[in-house]
Amino acid sequence: MSRINVVESSTATPEQKALLDAIQGQLGMVPNFLKVFANSTTALQAFLGLYGVANGGSLDPLDRERIALALAQQNGCQYCVSAHTAIGRKTGLSAEEIAAARAGTSDDDTSAAILKFARSLMEKRGEVSALELTEVRAAGVDEAQIVEIITHVGMNFLTNILGKASLVEIDFPSVKLELPATA
Repeated sequence: MSRINVVESSTATPEQKALLDAIQGQLGMVPNFLKVFANSTTALQAFLGLYGVANGGSLDPLDRERIALALAQQNGCQYCVSAHTAIGRKTGLSAEEIAAARAGTSDDDTSAAILKFARSLMEKRGEVSALELTEVRAAGVDEAQIVEIITHVGMNFLTNILGKASLVEIDFPSVKLELPATA
């Protein structure tokens, strides 16, 4: 059971219900973490706005999911690992790519550099070195994408801490936090 109220459509205020109905219409479901966000319509609107804008950037959708997987694993959020494993599959990541992303790497050199940088941003709370910026640029990542990576790190940290603080029930196929063994 969630430690923070999960707002259901049946008990929502009119403003909460309008937001939940819009999410239902767009996604075909309302993930439980968004039902937790709905306790504050301001927080939910802020998250949905950031999410919508951030996903319209130049960063490849597969890399956005790789970042989400890497940070969910790094931050120990089982809800987010489970959600982004399902979303990653839907986006086009293979099981091997999902496992690699959770481990913070990729067979694609640019994606590997993006994940290394994203994980370092999280670990160092943004205090990355000039060398780390040089390395991610050398992998072909431009300034706009660097800022988008930072945005996705912040956005995913927000969902990771919400998932962990609330202990919201996982409403995706559950994935264990332990990394799968590699061959």
